[in-house]
Amino acid sequence: MQWQGISEFVAVAETKSFTLAAKQLSISTAQVSRQINQLESRLSVKLFYRTTRKVSLTDIGKSYYQQCRAILDALNTAEQTVTNLHHTPQGQLKLSAPIAYGESHLAPLINDFCLLYPELTVELWLTNRTVDLTDEKVDLSIRLGSLIDSTMMAKKLRDRNLFLCASPDYLAKYSTPQTLAELKRHNCLLGSLDHWRFQNRKLTVHGSLKCNNGYALLDAALKGIGIVQLPDYYVQPYLQSGELIALLPSHQPKDEGIWAIYPHNRHLPSKVRLLLDYLDQYLMQR
Repeated sequence: MQWQGISEFVAVAETKSFTLAAKQLSISTAQVSRQINQLESRLSVKLFYRTTRKVSLTDIGKSYYQQCRAILDALNTAEQTVTNLHHTPQGQLKLSAPIAYGESHLAPLINDFCLLYPELTVELWLTNRTVDLTDEKVDLSIRLGSLIDSTMMAKKLRDRNLFLCASPDYLAKYSTPQTLAELKRHNCLLGSLDHWRFQNRKLTVHGSLKCNNGYALLDAALKGIGIVQLPDYYVQPYLQSGELIALLPSHQPKDEGIWAIYPHNRHLPSKVRLLLDYLDQYLMQR
């Protein structure tokens, strides 16, 4: 009796809709409503304010939701622990990553991971927006650079370096900048921001091309259009071949992290733990 209506109550509290809760639980809206009514009757309290347009928790409902959510999380953790001990990874694994980095580095590794664990269904979303892991039910997200404070767990997979560089043809024509101040006289190829980052400062720069795609900026730099600042995984081969020249190395910013972000869970599902270990091992080689 004490368990009846708990799942329905939590689903309504989180979706703020009886209809959406029913869809999430794969039952009828009438069944959700009936379970909530019985739960309120058993507890002798009102858990929700209901109008034709809105469903919201009462103060008592908010307190009860926190307790019920913790109970369901503990139950899920217990079930995942048992599953991890006795089964190979299976089910759906959903992750997200920035577009360019995902295309060049992550997607090939994910394809290899799929070959290792064919019982998994992997859903990889490449997007440059910040994904809400909880709302969008994402198991793991790859983030680049500095992290904002959150309740999520974070694991650094590797470092990335930003390089300022230009082609030999561009430098022969317009000279090689020796100071940050001299960059204001050069054609600076910009991404989505209007500044570049250096060791101790940000510098606003200007140029004839702005594009939110690193490969497009790389192509422009290789063709001698201007100077570019890009992460190592774009430019390293061209720096080694001499097609690009690194500039102002003494001002190069500190290394940044490439991170795996995932929800806090004392017992990670085996599919997430295995993917984390796999990426940790193989991203270091790229």
